[in-house]
Amino acid sequence: QVQLVESGGGLVQAGGSLRLSCVASVILVRDNDMGWYRQAVGKQRELVATITSSGITAYADSVKGRFTISRDNAKNTVYLQMNSLKPEDAGVYYCAADRVIVVGKNPRDWGQGTQVTVSI
Repeated sequence: QVQLVESGGGLVQAGGSLRLSCVASVILVRDNDMGWYRQAVGKQRELVATITSSGITAYADSVKGRFTISRDNAKNTVYLQMNSLKPEDAGVYYCAADRVIVVGKNPRDWGQGTQVTVSI
C-alpha cells in the first residue's frame, strides 16, 4: 500500500520559513508527478506546487517566488520550501502522487497532511 508521510509543519511567524517533507513508500517519486496541496479552514483544497516525473515544476500564482518544490530521489522524498510565509498560507498541507497531476483531478495517492499555522 502506497504511503506518503508528511512532516515539517508547525507554527511560524509571518515572514518566516518552513520546509515540508514527504517520504514515499512503494512508489518512486522520480516515476510520478508529485504535488503539494493545501486546505485552509472553510476553503477548498488547492494545488500549490507540482513536480513532474521529468522534474518540471509549477506553482500556484499565490506562492510563486516564495515556495520551491524539489525532490531527492535517493531518499524518495519530496520537499516544499516555504519562505516569506503569510497568514493566508496557513492550512493543512497534503502531499499527493499520481502518474499525472492536473488541476481539477484528484490524485491517486494522498498523505495524511501536516498543519501549517502562520501568526501575524
